[in-house]
Amino acid sequence: MQAGTQMAPVSRKRLWAGRIISALPVLLMVFGGVFGVLKPAVAVAGVVHFGYPERVALPICIVEIACAVVYAIPRTSVLGAILLTGYLGGATATHVRVGEPFYLPVIIGVLVWGGLYLRDERVRALIPLRG
Repeated sequence: MQAGTQMAPVSRKRLWAGRIISALPVLLMVFGGVFGVLKPAVAVAGVVHFGYPERVALPICIVEIACAVVYAIPRTSVLGAILLTGYLGGATATHVRVGEPFYLPVIIGVLVWGGLYLRDERVRALIPLRG
């Protein structure tokens, strides 16, 4: 089944801008996840500081890495963006709950969707911003 409308192809500049913007949250999330999996003392202290038991650090970090990988794969990037949005929503809520600034997970979420918007014409068709 094919759609009745034809989408304009992504320009090379827009595609590369989207890839670069999308790479930033992927790198941050994978680095943070691997850091948590390695369990240095500072990572364990951070998990406990946010009110989570130490035993949940590994599953949370695995989910973080998995969401970033799903987002990095072009065929599954929309699903990955949705999963990252949920993950980052939990991070935002955690920061709010402990009374710390919550802007970093929000900024990362904006980068996730901004990068995807630039590199994927399907997302631009769903969110038709007009200048």
